[in-house]
Amino acid sequence: MSRMFKGLAAGTVLAAAACFGTLASHPSLAEEAPDQLRHVLLISIDGLHAVDLQNYIEAHPGSALAGLAGHGVVYGEALTSAPSDSFPGLLALVTGGTPKSTGVFYDVSYDRKLFAPGSNCTGTIGTMTHFDEFDDKDVTRTDGGGTLGQPLTQIDARQLPLTLKGGACVPVYPHDILRVNTVFEVIRSHGGHTAWSDKHPAYDLVNGPSGKGVVDLFTPEVNSHDAITGADTTTGFHSVQRNDEMKVQSILNEIAGKDSTGSMTRPVPVIFGMNFQAVSVGQKLAKGNPNDPADAGLIGGYADAAGRVPNNGLASGLDYADGAIGRMVAALSAKHLDRSTLIIITAKHGQSPIDHARRQAVDDGAYGAVPDVDFFQTDDVALIWLKKSAQARSYAAARQYLETQKGPLGIVKILDRDELTSLYQDPFKDNKTPDFIAITTPGLIYTGGSKLAEHGGFADDDRNVGLLISNPALSASINGADVETRQVAPTILRALGISPGELKAVTQEDTDVLPGLFGRDR
Repeated sequence: MSRMFKGLAAGTVLAAAACFGTLASHPSLAEEAPDQLRHVLLISIDGLHAVDLQNYIEAHPGSALAGLAGHGVVYGEALTSAPSDSFPGLLALVTGGTPKSTGVFYDVSYDRKLFAPGSNCTGTIGTMTHFDEFDDKDVTRTDGGGTLGQPLTQIDARQLPLTLKGGACVPVYPHDILRVNTVFEVIRSHGGHTAWSDKHPAYDLVNGPSGKGVVDLFTPEVNSHDAITGADTTTGFHSVQRNDEMKVQSILNEIAGKDSTGSMTRPVPVIFGMNFQAVSVGQKLAKGNPNDPADAGLIGGYADAAGRVPNNGLASGLDYADGAIGRMVAALSAKHLDRSTLIIITAKHGQSPIDHARRQAVDDGAYGAVPDVDFFQTDDVALIWLKKSAQARSYAAARQYLETQKGPLGIVKILDRDELTSLYQDPFKDNKTPDFIAITTPGLIYTGGSKLAEHGGFADDDRNVGLLISNPALSASINGADVETRQVAPTILRALGISPGELKAVTQEDTDVLPGLFGRDR
């Protein structure tokens, strides 16, 4: 897929947004509102490609997204993290870093310095680390078996990897794996109230190394059983929307001056937000859930190769997310918080492929035969870790084996020690960096099922995501600069009058603010 928002396509987006604001030069945030911004609402519509944002605004000029674009900057060339899994994708937004500084490559990953769950820190060191729904006390329940708003009560510590600390064997919680701080920690250190809503209790991750970044962390389990279908909410277009609606209500509660559950009075957060799963599921799910009357006749994905026409299941998810965002915008306006709030619409990741003709379903079993492999993780990419004890001895043989499997596994490029050291860290010295990353043919999915798309890889469909920054102090514009979503984090802090340098990843990776927002940028 070629990059979006160029030529005529860019013109159509500006035309759609023109009725909402002047397209001529307009004061930047720095010139007009340096002291007015008091809040940041960060929204991830997981799966939202740049082309999805473009097409939706063009086709729905009266939509909430078009309204936000009418006084906002659209970045058509924004890239999310590589790998494009949800964990590194979200961390890019809230730390300003990549796995090079965060040390987080995937939600299900590997660590050469940790012990397996239940091992009592004995036996062979090095273990898979899964920080997803499998950490819940009860994945079938929306509250994960704990109390919503208190994610650590939802996590079963028996499922967590272990480490020795002060001579004691202790569980490693998701926030413990992060090597750098988050915007939540920085803003809280300045006295700001912080909140976030996400799809698993494992998103305790965003608390950062302190474990205390988010005051109000709301995590209804997305893989819980839906009340209507009795199945995992991600198996239906409307069941996942019903799950998203819990997070939407948490945002509306917070705008109203309450906590995420609506049960107590709280200040409106300085930073808050959520992720939507409705679009991601709409892109991946082939058919609706037959046990849900609302899903009757719905199919997922796109009707054309360019992604201009979403099928009705995906269209339902896009419309739902837009409507929910519209309710948030209306609530901010009703509370006279619209001018003091910077709204950021983006995505942790895209989804590949957009063109269904490029979809290839491949068995990943051959990765299990890599010499001395200890763990591998696949979606539309493969991350491979060798046994630490055999790493040096078996590395060349493992590399050679992967070369022989390029055809069957759909590998187009193997990132080995040299390239990984340049991009991230040296896998022979770092406990988290994979020994190999296999980049696959765009459109390939390692699956035996019917899902239409997946993410995690390096393809353009995975990484070129929508990015819109909106505030009444801005007018409609499209910025064609090559940017990365990790630039969102320092932009958030600068908008709030806090030095972006307080984020460790920003300093380590020299991450700049997004261009075109604050007058003269570096």
